[in-house]
Amino acid sequence: MRNKIRYLLIVSGLIAGVIVGGILSPVFYSAYAQEGGYPDSFEKAVELVAETVGKAVVSISIEHTEKVGASSARRYQFGGPQDGGQLEDEFFRRFFEDFFGELPQREYKQLGLGSGVIIDARGYILTNEHVVAEADKITVTLPDGREFKAEIKGVDKRSDLAVIKIEGGNFPAVRLGDSDNLRIGQWVVAIGNPFGFAIHNPEPTVTAGVVSALHRSLGRISSDRDYGDLIQTDAAINPGNSGGPLVNLKGEIVGINVAIFSTSGGYQGVGFAVPSNSAKRIVLRLIEGKKVIYGWLGISIQNLDDKLAAYFGLADKKGVLVSQVLEDSPAAKAGIKNGDIILKLDAKETNNANVLLKIVGNSEPGNKIKLDMLRDKKPLSLNAVIGSRPENIDEAGKPAARETSSDYWRGIKVEAITPDSAGKSRLGDYARAAVVDVQPDSPAEEAGIVSGDVILEINRIYIDNIITYKKVIQAAKGDCLVRTVRGFFVIKSE
Repeated sequence: MRNKIRYLLIVSGLIAGVIVGGILSPVFYSAYAQEGGYPDSFEKAVELVAETVGKAVVSISIEHTEKVGASSARRYQFGGPQDGGQLEDEFFRRFFEDFFGELPQREYKQLGLGSGVIIDARGYILTNEHVVAEADKITVTLPDGREFKAEIKGVDKRSDLAVIKIEGGNFPAVRLGDSDNLRIGQWVVAIGNPFGFAIHNPEPTVTAGVVSALHRSLGRISSDRDYGDLIQTDAAINPGNSGGPLVNLKGEIVGINVAIFSTSGGYQGVGFAVPSNSAKRIVLRLIEGKKVIYGWLGISIQNLDDKLAAYFGLADKKGVLVSQVLEDSPAAKAGIKNGDIILKLDAKETNNANVLLKIVGNSEPGNKIKLDMLRDKKPLSLNAVIGSRPENIDEAGKPAARETSSDYWRGIKVEAITPDSAGKSRLGDYARAAVVDVQPDSPAEEAGIVSGDVILEINRIYIDNIITYKKVIQAAKGDCLVRTVRGFFVIKSE
């Protein structure tokens, strides 16, 4: 009897929960929708975004003409499978050139596709730099089928953003929203129009998903392109949708779609977008015809791991470790040293490297900035003047090379870098000790040291040559703090 009563109570409770939930959930959703300014249903919200924002999403097709000389365009094919079926015969090459003369250069047209979004009714369109890079001809197709020739107003390769313009007025435009208000799990809509010029229906494609993560870094793709602070989303961003907008359910642009992570070249649930707040400062300069200038301190930095945090006596891994200060840089002039830990910039916490890079990069050159730091486990405050990021950042602060060698120490063997070995191993022109071997299961391997690392310091002692290196390791006791070109590592005693 008791079991029967208990069963009835459980069933009654479930039924009541379903009824109450059915009554209250629309109330809570409606209240949330009204508070956020959204329509009363998710379906209507996506439809409204597609209808309004979609009118401003354009297709961009580019043509690039490349001239190729006859010597590189023409090949004389002789031989069989044993030699690959192709041989370039110098005798026949000269024979044909003497008989027919030097052939003129040939032109090859390369075509490209991408998307963009109109951000100003006067015809200014925001897209990716890689969509319009080196374009000789740009054609923009609107969702209503109209086609326009476009000109590049400005590009910023580092952020992979560009502004192009079409002639006319009263174009449908969408405003850039506040990407700092994005939350993980928030619904977003990705819109692109890669085929507007080629199909009979030029309306853009729409996909929906959530914000999967914030402040994602894909690292430096090259010396002049850095994807350091991106929005990650599972909204499908397929090839050709680069340059299209990522929007919230209010219809505001919160990102510009830039890349997908894929092993097959197609959609696999991982897409990235440049945050709208990062784009705002850049877009204004490009529209005005100005060059985009990034702030710079002249330091190499790294995030803290558990070993480094413990070595420096920190309770957590919050903060950024300075692994190298470049000579004559703003950081050097301010008194920042290798091994300093930066905790705040102008009272803003720098819990990781991406945050610090974003703050410094968005700072105007000439501005003064206060740094709250730790040095030798003691609080320290310094003031620095933000500089302008150099054009050739990879060439800044590299010393020259020397030679000699050493035996193993805690599992590593090093040799000095000669100009010849620097070129062969791509180590650069560093004048210090290079790790050429790491023994398995050694303290060095456990610390994360790998072959090719260049040792700059051991226990804060500058390693300028192998003689200094030998003296330092002979006197070293206990855990050692080793600074390499990649950053700091703690190598434990054997």
